[in-house]
Amino acid sequence: MEKFKAYRLTETPEKKIRAEFVDTTLDQLDPGDVTVRVAYSSVNYKDALAATGKGKILRRASCIGGIDFSGTVVASSDPRFKKGDAVLTASGEYVGVSNDGGYAAYARVKGDWITKVPQGLSLWEAMAYGTAGYTAGIAVVRMEHNGLKPANGPVIVNGATGGVGSIAIAMLARLGYHVVALTGKESERDWLKKLGAKEIKLRSELDLSKIRPLDKATWAGAVDNLGGPVLAWMASTMKDNGVIGAVGLAQSAELHTWVLPFILRGASLLGINSGDSSNHIREAVWARLASDLKPPLLKEMARTIPFAELPGVFDDFMNARISRRIVVDLNA
Repeated sequence: MEKFKAYRLTETPEKKIRAEFVDTTLDQLDPGDVTVRVAYSSVNYKDALAATGKGKILRRASCIGGIDFSGTVVASSDPRFKKGDAVLTASGEYVGVSNDGGYAAYARVKGDWITKVPQGLSLWEAMAYGTAGYTAGIAVVRMEHNGLKPANGPVIVNGATGGVGSIAIAMLARLGYHVVALTGKESERDWLKKLGAKEIKLRSELDLSKIRPLDKATWAGAVDNLGGPVLAWMASTMKDNGVIGAVGLAQSAELHTWVLPFILRGASLLGINSGDSSNHIREAVWARLASDLKPPLLKEMARTIPFAELPGVFDDFMNARISRRIVVDLNA
C-alpha cells in the first residue's frame, strides 16, 4: 500500500509532545465515512499549542496534527458526499485533536465533520480562512443576529494582527462598519489600515489597572480574542445594546467584570464556539465567507508554505511573530 507523509504528535511518558514526520498508509488512518485527498491545511494557534505541547490539546496519546484541511473526496460511504467533491473542515473539535488531522496527504473523517466547499471559494481560499476565519465568520454572523449593524456605531477588534482578528477586521470593513483595531504592534499600523481599519488603538494606551464598572459608552460591537482585563474594559465601554463576540483567551481565561454593562446598557456577551457547530450553521457561515463576507485582500492575508517547512512555524506562533495566516500546501 502507498505510503505518504504525515506530521504526527505523540505524548511521551514524560508528558512531553514529540512532533515528527512519519510514513503512513491509508489503512493506518482512523476509521471514518469519507476519505479525502488533502490539498491544503493551515496553522492556527491551537495547532501551535498542540505541536509545542504548550497547551493540553490532544485528547489521546498520538494523533496526526492539523485541525483543518481542504481537499477532494476519493472515497465515501456517506451519501452526502461523492468522489470528486471539494470539501473542507475547520472546527478544531475532533480533527487533529481526537481524530487524525489535516497534516497528511490523506485524511479520513466522519461526514458530519466536513462541509462542501461553497461556490465562490477555492480549496486554497478555504484554508486561507481555516478555523480562524470560520471562527471570525461565526462571530460576525452571531453579532449581526443580535442586532449589530453599521449604523449602530464603531466596532473594536483586539488581537488585530492574529488570524481571527485580522479576518474579522476585513469582514466587518467590507460590510461597511467603522472598525477600530486594538493591537500591541504599532509596526502593523499600515497593514491594519489596508485591511480596512479606520482607526488604530494601541493596547499601551489602556490603563487596565483602573477599569471602571461603566466607562464612556463607545462601541456598538467588539470582537475579543484576549479575554481577561481587555475584555472587562470592552464590556465597560459598550454602547446601549452593544454586542461582544468572545472568541479567545490569548491573554487570560479569567474575567473579572461587573453586571452593570449588561443590565444598565443591555450589552450582550456572546461566546463564539466554532468547535461543535451544526451542519446548518457551518453551511450558512461558509456560504457567507464565499460571498458578502469575503475580504478583497484574502490572497494577501495568507502566505503558503510547503509541508516540509511546517515544523518551523510553531514557535513563531507561540512568540507572536506571525501576522498573516499560514496555508500549508500538502502537495509541495
